[in-house]
Amino acid sequence: METVTSSRDNKTSNRQPASRPVGRPSAGARAGEKVKDYPQLSVRVPPAVKVRVEALSSVRQTSQWHIITDAIECYFRDLPADERQKVEATVRRTIRKA
Repeated sequence: METVTSSRDNKTSNRQPASRPVGRPSAGARAGEKVKDYPQLSVRVPPAVKVRVEALSSVRQTSQWHIITDAIECYFRDLPADERQKVEATVRRTIRKA
């Protein structure tokens, strides 16, 4: 006579997979950073710009804040050297105050 065990009787089926953190992983710009801890910026843009940011986000499969951050970095890199220096000086002063 053959013995058949049901899946309920099989102890291995009740094991939990290796423990992983619950929820989505942190998505900050650097390891360990959380976007929710970043300051918020609110701007009004024409509808076409909003749609373009959403489309870029979808095509690149990245968040909208990454799209905006990358755009600002590109804009900054394209500035003339004297303007970049002025921006960097303003950033340094602002960071010192904080």
